[in-house]
Amino acid sequence: MTAQKTAPSTLRIAVAQLNPTVGDIAGNLAKAREARADAARQGADLLLLTELFVSGYPPEDLVLKPAFLKACEQAVEKLAAETADGGPGVVIGFPRQAGGLRHNSVAVLDAGKVIAVRDKVDLPNYGEFDEKRVFDAGEMPGPVNFRGVRIGIPICEDIWGELGVCETLAESGAEILLSPNGSPYYRGKVDVRHQVVLKQVIETGLPMIYANQLGGQDELVFDGASFAFNADKSLAFQMSQFEEAVAVSQWRRGEDGWVSSNGVNSRIPEGEEADYRACMLGLRDYVNKNGFRSVLLGLSGGIDSAICAALAVDALGEERVRTVMLPYRYTSEHSLKDAADCAKALGCRYDVVAIEEPVEGFLSALSDAFEGTEPGITEENLQSRTRGTILMALSNKFGSMVVTTGNKSEMSVGYATLYGDMNGGFNPIKDLYKMQVYALARWRNGAVPPGALGPSGEVIPQNIIDKAPSAELRPNQTDQDSLPPYPALDDILECLVEKEMSTEEIVARGHDEATVHRIEHLLYIAEYKRRQSAPGVKITKKNFGRDRRYPITNRFRDRG
Repeated sequence: MTAQKTAPSTLRIAVAQLNPTVGDIAGNLAKAREARADAARQGADLLLLTELFVSGYPPEDLVLKPAFLKACEQAVEKLAAETADGGPGVVIGFPRQAGGLRHNSVAVLDAGKVIAVRDKVDLPNYGEFDEKRVFDAGEMPGPVNFRGVRIGIPICEDIWGELGVCETLAESGAEILLSPNGSPYYRGKVDVRHQVVLKQVIETGLPMIYANQLGGQDELVFDGASFAFNADKSLAFQMSQFEEAVAVSQWRRGEDGWVSSNGVNSRIPEGEEADYRACMLGLRDYVNKNGFRSVLLGLSGGIDSAICAALAVDALGEERVRTVMLPYRYTSEHSLKDAADCAKALGCRYDVVAIEEPVEGFLSALSDAFEGTEPGITEENLQSRTRGTILMALSNKFGSMVVTTGNKSEMSVGYATLYGDMNGGFNPIKDLYKMQVYALARWRNGAVPPGALGPSGEVIPQNIIDKAPSAELRPNQTDQDSLPPYPALDDILECLVEKEMSTEEIVARGHDEATVHRIEHLLYIAEYKRRQSAPGVKITKKNFGRDRRYPITNRFRDRG
């Protein structure tokens, strides 16, 4: 008669919040191996990796390629074979093809084989998510028996939606829930995740470990901040935000189920620090993952280019950042000084390339075509387009990616020039309104974020923060010549974009009715420009492109 194994009384679970790269299957597999070795050194029984870790997340239409799916499955099989060494088992996300269907799945690996596969049930189809296009929903899952412990593995949206995946797992005998996630950052997201998990903990009576991906992927930033709650709603552990980490928590089986205590308790940044670090991580990963050696940007002496220069130096180091001042006859002396002072404070390269000659050349070439017309915005835009051409020429010659520097306020109302200041490969402040840019500049002057490669102290001269913003395309120009003050503009835009409020509701907040209608009109007619703009880090709950998808041709105006 064979003796029955006693169920374990302890289980050490390692959570790995790592930075995979979409499509780099070999590189992601190597990261998983390293994390497993780290978990083994820490005495872990099980390693929990994040959603679609093998492919990187989100893989989008890559999963439509059978060769890609096959390569992902082969990587999982290789890792499974390596678990024959008696070390930690592994929970790892991957895309898979089965019976003519494609699934967002996890594999549980142990004792040299794949002991279980579970598929995501609830496929998100809102905001930045579009999984119903490429994946098929899985069946309701049951728990997996891992070394005598019944673990439930709801995948990301399975804990966010209303399909009852967690309740099903609890009813079918799960003892603890492990949720691999690919949850992108937006302001205040950590608190939102805590509330989502607490809701499931309360409804199921089970503890839950929430593992979240880290790193930038195009516009999205995954911020990590993995955590767990015990069944009594106490926080079992909280991992760091914006940093790769492998952390082990020890779980003990008691009369009331599994409990963990004395786990890591990392500080979670708030407000401007969190936004700044998200922008920094997004820029760093976009540049590095796409193979750019360096970046360059136009440094005008204004707040937007200054904060972008600071972000670039913090993300990449001063030796990989080149700034260029491109003065014309309307460029003020204080802008020349402010730009030079900013570059000096950051320690990055600073060049001056005057644009008087090429602008005059364009005006001369167009003189016959423009005869009989008055100078105006066309001539102003020639300055911006000349600057854009010069920056792109430097990019082509030296292989540096151009960082474009328009903020969300400008991108909303179209105060940016196509093929001019909109030129570039990536925009770290694309989803920050103007007043948020100022707030980040003030914060950065008083703090250095963890992992930053830039210097401490004042890196953005105070005069840049204090002076009235101006494109300096004509004498004595300021942005407020044609726009309401930025605090009012940003509030109107946030109401229109993030909150989808009616113009009547916005006017009721105290805004001038004609101004609200004008801003709404500018917002709509600038859609064609935004479609041609560089990608940029998502910071708000609703960014342009992934979250907000309005038609270019659109005659609707909200007039009550």
